Amino acid sequence: MNPYAPHLGDRDPLAVIAATPERLQSLLDTIGAERAGRSPAPGKWSAREILCHLADCEVVFAFRLRQTLAEAHHVIQPFDQEKWASTYGAYDAGAALDVFSSVRRWNLALIRGTAPGALSKPVTHPERGDMTFQVLVETMAGHDLNHLRQIESMAGQAVRTQ
Repeated sequence: MNPYAPHLGDRDPLAVIAATPERLQSLLDTIGAERAGRSPAPGKWSAREILCHLADCEVVFAFRLRQTLAEAHHVIQPFDQEKWASTYGAYDAGAALDVFSSVRRWNLALIRGTAPGALSKPVTHPERGDMTFQVLVETMAGHDLNHLRQIESMAGQAVRTQ
């Protein structure tokens, strides 16, 4: 099950994940480093925190993709994003985007080099059930789109207040 499927719709997941780093850079340029650290509302992550989350998730996806290909039926280890977010004060938005973009290029190379038959390789998420390598890729894309929309909203607010 892909909880981000509604965000993806009928879009090509590879095209989405390939375009995300450049889109994030454009949005960060619009928002600016100072505004990137401002929360849009109480209890909501700032653009900087979302970028940190995306960097963390890209590292997680890197492991999940590789384990899925390497093991007979990998069981994904979930993580608590709020607990991971407790360290985000140590990072700036640009560094988070650099990590995300670098690991994303690495993940794209893996995905593009994967044999078509491997796309149906099974993997299990303890909270989401059985899925495939392809669903992991689709989840990455939907996750990107979800957070891009959040940052786009912040960028729109930044443009209106300039």
